[in-house]
Amino acid sequence: MNLEKVVFGAFVILAMTLNFGFFLGDIDNPAHHHHYELFAALVVSLIATVLKFGDRSQIGAVLLGTSIVADLELIAAALVWGLAEHVTGVGLTPEVTASIVSLSGGALLANIVSVVLLVIETVVLLR
Repeated sequence: MNLEKVVFGAFVILAMTLNFGFFLGDIDNPAHHHHYELFAALVVSLIATVLKFGDRSQIGAVLLGTSIVADLELIAAALVWGLAEHVTGVGLTPEVTASIVSLSGGALLANIVSVVLLVIETVVLLR
């Protein structure tokens, strides 16, 4: 068993599950989406991206691309949250919360694609 692959797989799946946990709930209800969960999803997603830099295969390039998309979506969600809370002073209105959760949903979709590709790569390697 390759410990590097285990750690890599664990971070990819952890990034997806944390993002799913943040995404789940009413899209416009701020009480259903905690800022620490978004922060954890972003940090783990960034770690997963760094772990993907070592893979030089074609599927590794696609995995890196999906991870970068997820990172950008989560960074944008965090920026919207920060701007709404600290710059504009609007706070978490239903519209702002819906935007944040929608951006998180895009990141979740990228994470799902990444996990599916990881599973496909594992099945192909087993043959």
